[in-house]
Amino acid sequence: MSDVVWRPEDDSKIRPPLQEGQVYRPDILNVIETTLDGLSEELRALSLDIHDHPELKFEEKYAHDTYTAFMEKHDGCTPGIGHACGHNLIGISGVAVALAAKAAMERLNIDGKVVLLGTPAEEGGFGKVMLYEKGAYDEMDVCLMCHPAPGPRHSISLSGCLAISRITVEYQGHTAHAGLSPWEGQNALDAAVLAYNNVSLLRQQIKPTHRVHGIFEGKDWAPNIIPDHALMQWLVRAPTTSEMEDTRKRVVSCFEAAALASGCKVQITIGSVGNEIRQNKALGDELADVVLKRYGAIDYDWGIKSASTDFVMMPGLHPGFSIPTIPDGGNHTLGFTEAARSKVSHDACLVVSKALAAVGMRVLTDEAFLQKVKDTFEEDKKLRV
Repeated sequence: MSDVVWRPEDDSKIRPPLQEGQVYRPDILNVIETTLDGLSEELRALSLDIHDHPELKFEEKYAHDTYTAFMEKHDGCTPGIGHACGHNLIGISGVAVALAAKAAMERLNIDGKVVLLGTPAEEGGFGKVMLYEKGAYDEMDVCLMCHPAPGPRHSISLSGCLAISRITVEYQGHTAHAGLSPWEGQNALDAAVLAYNNVSLLRQQIKPTHRVHGIFEGKDWAPNIIPDHALMQWLVRAPTTSEMEDTRKRVVSCFEAAALASGCKVQITIGSVGNEIRQNKALGDELADVVLKRYGAIDYDWGIKSASTDFVMMPGLHPGFSIPTIPDGGNHTLGFTEAARSKVSHDACLVVSKALAAVGMRVLTDEAFLQKVKDTFEEDKKLRV
């Protein structure tokens, strides 16, 4: 499989063969391509600026101000974009799609509205879900964004991703001297270790497409004191929300059993839930048509297939796009951090941005297509189990 993944030493000029045929409204795509090619250097400088100033969830002040200033400079959409999903390439893709759409609408006298929405705290904060619940998406018929990942050279992925639930587990015990009178204690750390081992045993009986993983946290621990407090953070993932909920019940039983065995009290808090990504087929087919005829390859196996995100349940498209990565340098590694800075990765980001802008412009200019997108979403809702 490693020989399939795009590596930094691979020749980026070698591209997959393109399909013959015309795309929808070539005049629109020509404006999109010309606009983004002209903005490429500015967008790359913006990307590197954001990359050089990482911020934690809900603290994306620098990113907010930087994106806002960029959009005001280009007389763009309403100011207020934040750090989009915590990745510099995702952020500039949103900016690029909005500016390309704006240029096409102005030059070709196309009516419509494009909303550039900055969303905070994708990594652990479910920022999009919070904004959705507050009505930030109410004006949108369709939502488009993308995410970089390892994958084949010049490929754009239409894979989905897993539903996810966060769980906080807190064990409360009783301290005692670990040498003098350990029998007087109730060991909260033991409870957490038991819970961890219980889940490890459970993994043999869950489906290979499901994921359960967690970490320990503690305070004021010392080896000669029986710990009276332990905290754990867990994630449960599965291909659908209902599957995730079923597995989560079994995981919660592991936590409860550990409390019973250790004599500790347990508090289990179910946190935010991120639904699975289900790519809208009508939007995905249109993206594939543009990519295969103008840019590169489409796949359904890479992207962020076994990860999770906070993309909301509405008519939308969230493709992955490949960038060159070193071995063992996928998402959430230092290697991927460096990969996101490269010029080749920037160019790959502009390609998917052009394709997404083309899809968005079809939504604005083809009422029958928009209705097909909405119908596809409603039909897909009936299939979710």
